Formats: sequence, C-alpha cells, structure tokens
Amino acid sequence: MSLGVLNNLPAMFAENNLNNTQAGLTKTLQQLSSGSQINSGADDAAGLSLVDGLAANSAALQQSTINATEGVGLLQVADGALSQVTSLLNRAVTLATEASNGTLSTSQSTAAQAEYSSIMGEIDNIGSTTTYNQTAVFGQTAGVAIFTGDSSTAGSSTDTLSIGDLDSSTALGFSASSVAFATGAFTATNVAGTTTPGADDISTQAGAQTALTDLNSAISAVALQDGYVGSQINTLNAISNVESTEQENIVGAQNAVQATDYAAATSNLSKYEILTQTGISALAQANSVQQEVTKLLQ
Repeated sequence: MSLGVLNNLPAMFAENNLNNTQAGLTKTLQQLSSGSQINSGADDAAGLSLVDGLAANSAALQQSTINATEGVGLLQVADGALSQVTSLLNRAVTLATEASNGTLSTSQSTAAQAEYSSIMGEIDNIGSTTTYNQTAVFGQTAGVAIFTGDSSTAGSSTDTLSIGDLDSSTALGFSASSVAFATGAFTATNVAGTTTPGADDISTQAGAQTALTDLNSAISAVALQDGYVGSQINTLNAISNVESTEQENIVGAQNAVQATDYAAATSNLSKYEILTQTGISALAQANSVQQEVTKLLQ
C-alpha cells in the first residue's frame, strides 16, 4: 500500500465506525434511562403503533372499570331506598290490617289513616329526593346508560339501567306483567308499576281491605324492582372484574413489546463502551500513520 496524504482512508474507516458506535451507545443509554426500548418511530415504527394502541385500550379499560363501579354505586343507592320503602309498606300493611277490624273507634280509624297517609308521603319523598351525583335515581324514562369498552367499536358496550317510579299515587316499583329484558343486555323496559296504595283510605273497613290488596301488589312490585337492582349490581361487578383482568393482560402485552430488556441493554452498554475506547484509539493510530510521511522529508 502506497503512503500518501491526500486521503486517510484508515482514519475515515475508524471515524465511521466510531460514529456508528456512538449512535448505538446513545440509543442504549436512552433505553436504559427511559425504561423503554421504543422511544421514537425510528426505533420500531410498527412496535410504536402497537404500543400506542395498547395504551389507548388500557386507558379506556381503566375508566370502564370506574364507569361500572359508578353504576354499582347508583344501584346501591336505589337498593337502600327500596329497602326502606319495603319497611314502610310493611308498616302500612299492619295499619290496614288493624283498620280492617271492626273494633276500632272512629278516632282510632282516623289516626290510622293519618299515619297511613304519612307513610305514603314518605315513600313519595324517597322516590322524588333520592339522587346519585345530583341526578334522580327513580323514574328516569330513558334509564341510565353505563358505557364500558376498550376504545374500539367491537369492544364497547352500553348497558341501560332502568329503575321504575316510586310514587304511591301513580306508579310504584316494577309491574310483574310489564318487565321486558332486552336480549343480550340488561335493559328493562316498560318497568313502571301500576299499584297505587297512596290513593286508598283506610279510615273505613272496606277501604282498609282494598288497601291490603294494593299493598300486597306494591310490595311485590318493589321486590321485583329490588331484585332487578340486585342482579344488576352483580352484573356490573362482574363487568368491572372482567375489565380489570383485560387491562392487566393488555398492560402485560404492552410491557413485553415496549419495556427495556436490561440484561441485553447493559450488555450492549459494555460493548459500546469498549468499542468507543478502541475506536478512539484506532482513529488516533490512523492519524498518526500519516505523520510518518514527514520523516521521509528529513
């Protein structure tokens, strides 16, 4: 090989390799410091697209779990209210049974009716003032839509919770003949009950006996409503558990694609550090060779 000074090919070769080594070292340090082996589209375009999609799925599933939990909260409020209504109706049954007996005086029958009216008023009050997040729980015509999903169209679902009215004079609870559950969902339609014990007057024996019939129907309607509420609590809890498990699996898949393999990265770090040192030494050696040309001029 001739000795010249126009082009120092060994130095150029050493410089190129050193630049490549520095790029690899920079990438490795970035992976080690960020904990992610995909820090830009240049690292892995397909992998980055997959990771971003999985991150969106994970975020949606996390919020879906909260959505389902909030639905459970709404239903639990309704369940507690319905339990109180059942207790009030049982007390009304006691009063109506007592008033059906001919041994009561007029003043006693009037007092029974006064308490009966107070009970019906309290039931109406529960129906109109029970709220969840400042929204009425009972009697929403359109129901309450609970949305869950993984951000994709195929993985999304909207389930409507329908809770009937609590009005002793118009509609109380579910009517057994009108509950219709939609196929593949837990939507109840046409759920308003038809029992109206609030319109009864138990100050007479006949009125008290009519009230007993209405109260028994009301208790059945409220029980049917409460059963529906309880079943939906279980359903939403199951949905929440499924969403949580799905999110865990998606995060695991995301981690497998994105997370830095520290065993491989630290091995690469050691390699690039050695190559950097040897590359600098080689470049210095290549540059020093041309200095030998000056000795020929002495």
